[in-house]
Amino acid sequence: MNIPPLVPASQIWGAPLSAEAQRLLLLGAGELGREVAIEAMRLGFEVIAVDAYAHAPAMQVAHRSHVVDMLDGNLLRHLIERERPGLIVPEVEAIATKTLIELEQEGWRVVPTANATYLTMNREGIRRLAADELKLNTSPYRFAETESEYRAAIAALGLPCVVKPVMSSSGKGQSIVRTEAEIESAWNYAHVGGRAKNARVIVEGFVKFHTEITLLTVRAIDGTHFCPPIGHVQVNGDYRESWQPCPLDTATLAQCQEIGRKITDALGGWGLFGVELFIQGEPGQAQTVYFSEVSPRPHDTGMVTLISQSMSEFELHVRAIAGLPIGTIDLIQPGASAVILAPSAGDNPRFAGVNQALSIPTSKLRLFGKTTCYPNRRMGVALALGTTIDEARQRANDCAAKVSVVV
Repeated sequence: MNIPPLVPASQIWGAPLSAEAQRLLLLGAGELGREVAIEAMRLGFEVIAVDAYAHAPAMQVAHRSHVVDMLDGNLLRHLIERERPGLIVPEVEAIATKTLIELEQEGWRVVPTANATYLTMNREGIRRLAADELKLNTSPYRFAETESEYRAAIAALGLPCVVKPVMSSSGKGQSIVRTEAEIESAWNYAHVGGRAKNARVIVEGFVKFHTEITLLTVRAIDGTHFCPPIGHVQVNGDYRESWQPCPLDTATLAQCQEIGRKITDALGGWGLFGVELFIQGEPGQAQTVYFSEVSPRPHDTGMVTLISQSMSEFELHVRAIAGLPIGTIDLIQPGASAVILAPSAGDNPRFAGVNQALSIPTSKLRLFGKTTCYPNRRMGVALALGTTIDEARQRANDCAAKVSVVV
C-alpha cells in the first residue's frame, strides 16, 4: 500500500479536504484530544477523531469522526488504511498497540512512536524501563497477577502502599491501602477500574514526598524543551487542580529535567510528554526526585497551560509532531486550573453558574461537551491567572466552585 508521507513544513501544505491535505488521526477523542484537534486545525491539518463512543469532545470539532473499539486490531487497521493519515496520534491508553507496532513497521507514522505507546499503555513496561534499564529513582514496587501474589507484595513492601491496575487512566482503579482491612477492597477496585482485560496490578511502596509535579517535556526538530514545572493535587490518582510554575530549587529542577530527558530519549520520537515526578525533602535542603509515570501526549494537569504559557501543551504537541520548531516557551503569569466534576450519573448534563464563575478576575472556562456523566466525571475546567500562585489557585477554585453540573 502507498502510505502517505507527512509533508515537511518547508514544502507545500495542502488545505483540509484536498488531495494534498495533511491528515491527522486522533485515537481518543476526549477533552485533551479536542484541544489537540483545535491546534492541528489552526495549522491547516485535516483532523479525524476516533473513540469508542459517539459525540466525544474532539468529534464535535473534527472534520470527520468514527466510533471504533480501538482494542480491536483488525478494526483499527481497516480504519487507518481507509483514512490514510500522515500522522496517527494516540490520545488514550486503551489501543491495540500490537497493531500500531505492525503499522509503524510498514511505514505508517505513529506519534511519538508505537513502542512509546506500547510501553506507557502498561505500567509494567514503563516501570521496568525506568527502574531496571535507566536506573531512575522510583518507589519500590512489585507486580501481581493473583490475589496471593498481591498479598505477598503488600507483605514485602509494607503499609501504606499504593495499588493500581497495570492499565488504567485518570486514577481509575487506584487506591492507597493504609490498613489490613482495605487490602481486599483495593484488589477488587483495581480490577473494576482497569482499562483493559488484564488482571495484573502494581503495588508500590509509599513515597513520602513534599511535592508532586508534572514536567512537560517536548522532543522536537530543534531539540528537547521543558515547560516550567506544574504542581498538582490528585485525589485517588485523579487530578483536581494544577498550577504553574511550581517553584523548585535550581538543583532539584536540574534533577527533574535530567529524568525528563532520559525517559523521553528512551521512548523516542517527537511530541510532548507528561513526566510525573515526586520530590522528597524540604525546600532549601537536599531533595531527591523520584520518577512516577509518563504519558507520551498532553497531560490533564497541563490544561493550566491554556492560560499560563505563550504556547499551550496542545500547541507544543502539534508543532513537535508536525516537525515544526518550538523556539522558546514563555510563562505569561502564574496560572492555575481546577476541575468541574459531575455529581451523579445521567444524560444531557447542563451547566449553571457560568455567569457568576466568569465574574472572577482573569478566569476562563473550558466545558468539554460530554453528553453523559457519572459521579466525579471531569466535565470542565476553570482557569485563572494571578500575581502569585496562591492568588491564581484561589481564583481558579472559586471559578470552578460557582459552576454546577445539573443532571
